[in-house]
Amino acid sequence: MPAEFSESAIDAARPMRVVIVGAGFSGIVAGIRFLQRVPNVRIAIYDANAGVGGTWFANKYPGLACDIPSHTYQLSFHDKTDWSSFYAPGSEIQAYLQSVVEKYNLWPFIRLEHRLTSAIYSEATGKWNLTIQHKDSDGNIQHLEDSADVLFTGMGGLSRLKWPDIPGLQSFGGKIVHSAKWETDEGDKDGPWEDTVRSWKDKRVGVIGVGSSAIQIVPALQPKVKHLINYVRGKTWISFPFLGERAEKLGMRKGEPNYVFTDKDKEAFKDPAYYKEFRRDLESDLNSIHVVTLKGHPVQEGGRAAFKADMLQRLATKPEIAEHLIPDFAVGCRRLTPGPGYLEALCQDNVEFNPTEIKQILPTGIETTDGKIDELDIIVCATGFDTSYQLGFPIIGRGGVQLSDEYKPHPKLYLSVALSKFPNWFQSLGPNSAVGSGSLLIVIERQVEYAVEATLKLQREHLKSMEVKPEAVEDWDAYLETIFSERCRSWYKQGNEEGRVVALWPGSCLHAAKALKSPRWEDYTYELLDGHTNRFFWAGNGTTVAEETPGADRAWYLSEVDFPPG
Repeated sequence: MPAEFSESAIDAARPMRVVIVGAGFSGIVAGIRFLQRVPNVRIAIYDANAGVGGTWFANKYPGLACDIPSHTYQLSFHDKTDWSSFYAPGSEIQAYLQSVVEKYNLWPFIRLEHRLTSAIYSEATGKWNLTIQHKDSDGNIQHLEDSADVLFTGMGGLSRLKWPDIPGLQSFGGKIVHSAKWETDEGDKDGPWEDTVRSWKDKRVGVIGVGSSAIQIVPALQPKVKHLINYVRGKTWISFPFLGERAEKLGMRKGEPNYVFTDKDKEAFKDPAYYKEFRRDLESDLNSIHVVTLKGHPVQEGGRAAFKADMLQRLATKPEIAEHLIPDFAVGCRRLTPGPGYLEALCQDNVEFNPTEIKQILPTGIETTDGKIDELDIIVCATGFDTSYQLGFPIIGRGGVQLSDEYKPHPKLYLSVALSKFPNWFQSLGPNSAVGSGSLLIVIERQVEYAVEATLKLQREHLKSMEVKPEAVEDWDAYLETIFSERCRSWYKQGNEEGRVVALWPGSCLHAAKALKSPRWEDYTYELLDGHTNRFFWAGNGTTVAEETPGADRAWYLSEVDFPPG
């Protein structure tokens, strides 16, 4: 063959090195799919935490649970039939993820307590050069170097906790904890949350926030403390439990916050046909909720009226709370949270709802702007995460471009998975990946599959790099003007009341799954390996691996026949 063409068979698999950052849902799925679908691949999965599970390992706060039905919050290819309850606790979800790692034998590829500290793209080699920080057996900080043909990150938008910007925060003389770092006493950070609050029965506790974490923490702590004050700055819609009518058919009493599956339920789920139908019906119903988030849609208006009536009924003994809590903005402007038990907890005698802005934190408690001072023993900051996507370490692309600069004034990605000037890098759960309804996991799976397909293209066509075109990024950014743009403070808008929505996909989770299924390779530019100039370098020496391998199947295409109906 001429020198400008490969001497290998057309389907000889070029060796590929893939580095995956994060061992939550995204990283675990990526590890499975890259090993399954990319031949001649070597992978490494780095995670800063001490265990797998991502947010489900890092978060251990009281009341942590899934806010959609457990059977809709699992991978499409790995069923769990013995969930303990309709809305599973966080510890059970983390255990599920660990079981996935074990079943698909990912442990040899995972490096825990290994934190990515820099990623620099080499234009000369077409590889990402990475620096990973970890501690050796003596506790000394070490840095290791790695490189990747493809970098896949699944770090999540809700993984960097944010302390509230309140004067005097560090002056408090009691315990102060963050919902995303639940540590209250030395040595108890890895135990069940119930163990961490056994000594709180005589304590006065302040909980700052009204996001999904605070809404779960307040009812969990209420019966275990002497007095609880919930400091609430904004308003939020509290829905009834998602698909609660399904749980009622199983036996949950109306108004009950959760349903514990019986042995009879779990035995029935062992029937594959029954389980498949049950799960499919649940997910179909969940995917029908998206219209509630569409501005001006009759279903949204109906949902708004129903949620308001429900909240008023549940707050009947303390109607003044409803005046402060029920929003004047549409459903979907903030994350819609079912919040089982939250409103009921606010009505208890030992709970106080304080909507006045906090002025400062004192050594003995909290002072609000009206001059009121609450003496407290413990402050819980359920104040969320840094959603600026400023990662705190350098990711440097082509031409020395810094990701932190590219993400100002707001992040711009292509289909939430790729970024111009950053070749061979694909993301899951990056900016505009979250969904306002439905299960996020099908989106994660499709983002992973997109990255796998891109990697196969790089391998198959002997490409040094593929990089999304700037005009494709701009076109997608223009499309991103969504219906979640009303005035309300939300992590969707980086914690602001107004501004660009940077968290949500501009459509339903089904819309995302369809959009990611068939990549538009024409939206990318490409470089060939080793300076080759003929785009058909990959065509090789005119043969296939089967022809060069004794005893190989040389009629493999007869095993791939797609028989038409007839």
